[in-house]
Amino acid sequence: MSVSTTSHRPRHGFQTDDPALVPIADKVQAGERLGFEEGVTLFRSGDMLAVGWLANLVRERMHGDLAYFNVNRHINPTNVCVASCRLCAFGRKKGDTGTYTMALEEAYETAAAGYSEAVTEFHIVGGLHPDLPFEYFMDLVRGLKQRFPKVHIKAFTMVEIAFLAKRGKMTIAETIDRMKAAGVDSMPGGGAEIFADRVRHIICDHKIDGGEWLETARLAHKAGLRSNATMLYGHVENEEDRIDHMLRLRALQDETGGFQTFIPLAFHPDNTSLGHIPKTTGMLDLKQIAVGRLMLDNFAHIKAYWQMVTPKIAQISLRFGADDIDGTVIEEKIYHDAGATTPQGMRRADLERLITEAGRIPFERDTMYRAVTRSEDSFTVAV
Repeated sequence: MSVSTTSHRPRHGFQTDDPALVPIADKVQAGERLGFEEGVTLFRSGDMLAVGWLANLVRERMHGDLAYFNVNRHINPTNVCVASCRLCAFGRKKGDTGTYTMALEEAYETAAAGYSEAVTEFHIVGGLHPDLPFEYFMDLVRGLKQRFPKVHIKAFTMVEIAFLAKRGKMTIAETIDRMKAAGVDSMPGGGAEIFADRVRHIICDHKIDGGEWLETARLAHKAGLRSNATMLYGHVENEEDRIDHMLRLRALQDETGGFQTFIPLAFHPDNTSLGHIPKTTGMLDLKQIAVGRLMLDNFAHIKAYWQMVTPKIAQISLRFGADDIDGTVIEEKIYHDAGATTPQGMRRADLERLITEAGRIPFERDTMYRAVTRSEDSFTVAV
């Protein structure tokens, strides 16, 4: 915490050299909801430690010293994509060099490959392929469920669902119902990017807009599928755009209660058409996590996605509002194609070490944040 003879000192030990933070600190300590202008003030404050102190206060109020992680696998069945998002280094046009589409058996082998640890989750996202039929994706899910009946399937972003619905001439609700019947247990939060139209027209004009993303999430929650929520930051957006994005997520969470976790995603510009934009700094990464924890008072969890912000920043973030650092992953393509230099995967013991050295208590969870108990490579999940 910044300390000086001119520091402003509200109750309960909070200290800051930024007087604009004092009324915000009073509201946070009283458990009151913050508004738009207060969110912008948090982003613009130069007292990073004071902002982090407040976020940590909320984080410990909700979770104490627990820090969550899981053992998961990422499966990206295809990188062929009809969209031309400027933010993306993963997608390829049909016929381009470097395209791939997994046969179903290949996808099953990918799911089974990797470390000997027992996986609790398959995380499935991919490109918007112009030719793959809807049943390919349903067969993928059904086949995984048959082969790995204990594994939770978290599959298909709001963007993918909207695309599959359009291709299959179905409503969003019908598409979600069929996915659920095939074995989808919950949904990832990708594709949200930034909801503001001005920004979306620049970075991902070919995707559904922010309102459609939120409506798809609303329908998924209504159907009983919980999901994550993301926000891509560090490109052409500003502080107001970030706060607007988070407040729109917060409003939908008030309505449905269907979001599990908020995941701020640091933009990786390498190999994209926005390659001139500098990478995010550690200060911005930590501040985004902290502000997310303070603004999203109705989200149970804030995740520091170690693949994007690095394991070291993810570890520090456990003192800046984050309570989750994701999972073992094994192989991650989307952000590594965009220049991420983090490892492709980590063992459970590595994640536990990061958490323990941050002074937190490792809590291995399943996708629904229930405790996982291990016995060698087998596991049980608390009900």
